[in-house]
Amino acid sequence: MRLPPAIVAKTEEVLREILRFTSPADVTLSRFFKDNPRFGGRERGVIAEAVYSVLRNKSFFTDFAGHGSTPSMRRLALLGLAETAGIDSIGGLTEDETHFLTRIKEVDRTLLPGPVQANLPQWLYDKLVAQFGEAEALQLAAVLNTPAPLDLRVNSIKAERDAVIATLLEAPIVAEPMPYAPLGLRVKQKPALQNLPLFKEGAIEVQDEGSQVLSQIVGARRGEMVVDFCAGAGGKTLALGALMRNTGRLYAFDVSEKRLAKLKPRMARSGLSNVHPVLIAHERDAKVKRLAGKIDRVLVDAPCSGLGTLRRNPDVKWRQQLGAIAEMQEKQAAILDGAARLVKNGGRLVYATCSLLDEENDVIVEGFLATHPDFDLVPMSQVLAEQKIPLEMDKYLKLLPHKHQTDGFFAAVLQRKALVKAAPVKADADADADVTATDEE
Repeated sequence: MRLPPAIVAKTEEVLREILRFTSPADVTLSRFFKDNPRFGGRERGVIAEAVYSVLRNKSFFTDFAGHGSTPSMRRLALLGLAETAGIDSIGGLTEDETHFLTRIKEVDRTLLPGPVQANLPQWLYDKLVAQFGEAEALQLAAVLNTPAPLDLRVNSIKAERDAVIATLLEAPIVAEPMPYAPLGLRVKQKPALQNLPLFKEGAIEVQDEGSQVLSQIVGARRGEMVVDFCAGAGGKTLALGALMRNTGRLYAFDVSEKRLAKLKPRMARSGLSNVHPVLIAHERDAKVKRLAGKIDRVLVDAPCSGLGTLRRNPDVKWRQQLGAIAEMQEKQAAILDGAARLVKNGGRLVYATCSLLDEENDVIVEGFLATHPDFDLVPMSQVLAEQKIPLEMDKYLKLLPHKHQTDGFFAAVLQRKALVKAAPVKADADADADVTATDEE
């Protein structure tokens, strides 16, 4: 089926707005479709995929879009549509435009300069090359420039993974078990999940496998007190609540009332009653202080550059600026310090980001350990063994799209040292013995 010329025009219209980078691409697209309700699901999908293709391939496309008689924004729209729907599907093309699109399709991208080949801004390309080496940086970039799969988490409070696979197959939707997340499923297509009874009943949630693994390594247990310190819309909160089997007390802290509001309907679907959303003003809010030293597990999924999520949010690489990384570091260090006050003796603190950059990951953790001698790093190899997750890691969790087929995730597990108290002195010959006991409160 050929796309009508109106689709090209509307793709060009929304693309012009998105490339201003004044707001996230998904927000702009959502607003655009609300303003254009006559488009059906297929048309919305075609436009959205073309827009995301342009965002993924912006360096490469921009190099060619300025040549010829057609306006450059239309050429960008055509390039996005040709990449996702195919040249032959676009209606209303001139002979010059058909020739242009055919010629671009034949370009050998491996011969292009690194940043153009990687479709990354120069500053980010340089950082990834410095961190991974050029060959691996290009491999990573190539995968970041592909669409992410649809990952689901089975809510173990309401369903079992095998039963969900069988029910989805009746839809028919093919879903396969994930290699690392024990409750994860990867879906081949991208169906309208919100219409499925499984989704409406809370048996499944959309969640990247990396995010599921992160929830798993927190190690939350039945009856514990747990805090999700930067809960957002609560994807990891819900995963933690299920791991706790709906027991204990799970606090979902966030500074955004709007984000926490999105958690409430998800909680209702999930069947969880142990989750307590809490709006805080900042990391040193009085609501945080009241729980100081009382929490078994704290997850800090810190605000970050989001560069590990480029498969889902390709506009981030163009909206993010180098100068913002240093600002992020200050915020990350402050949040980690504030969250650490919650952890009881012997309790664990998990610091995580969806960033690929060492500055937001290793550097933050090493700085924290240097100023918090009461915490030790628990090697990730040990944590993964505890949780029976078949991943090979050393000190930290470092999930990478080109290696693990997940979003880019970093995590470190930090444990507050247990207090050491002297045993009571005996009034006999043993009085001089040096005896200590460990308090595992």
